[in-house]
Amino acid sequence: MAHGEAGLVCAAALALYLSVVRAGRALIGVVAVLGVFLALQTPQAAAGVVLAERGRVESAMVTSVEGVAAVGSGRGRYFCSVADQDGVPLSVRIWRGCEQTTRPGDALAVVYDPKGRVPPRGVEGDASWTRPLHGLGSWAAALVAACVIAVVRSYRLSHTGSDAHASPMSIAED
Repeated sequence: MAHGEAGLVCAAALALYLSVVRAGRALIGVVAVLGVFLALQTPQAAAGVVLAERGRVESAMVTSVEGVAAVGSGRGRYFCSVADQDGVPLSVRIWRGCEQTTRPGDALAVVYDPKGRVPPRGVEGDASWTRPLHGLGSWAAALVAACVIAVVRSYRLSHTGSDAHASPMSIAED
């Protein structure tokens, strides 16, 4: 569940429901893509909230640095393997705070969950619990809007009897 499996199942169920109500393939595709994206982003945001609320900052020693500079800018993504204060290597590589100038033996600030439910991360400048949720709000709103449009699009008025060939104005006047 920590990797978004439940969200992926919900996104698939939502797409299946929209296909049953005949929402239209394009709208179902948009909803499915938004649902998958949201399902995959939510666990990272939840981990960020947990670390912002109950995380403890600790210094860790860099044991190795891997990465590639982006062409022309001198910037890129670097990953540092680190060991805690007791010399035990952490199971994850840290990218926040790991830069081109970071060398083995340097200290890196790492935030960890004392309960061990969330993997450690490099320390970010803003440790607010609302920061990880900002991006999710707009994606969730887009998903809701796409779902509403898909359901409204699937609703078709059925006409019976002589009203089936009547103009929309004559139906509205009745």
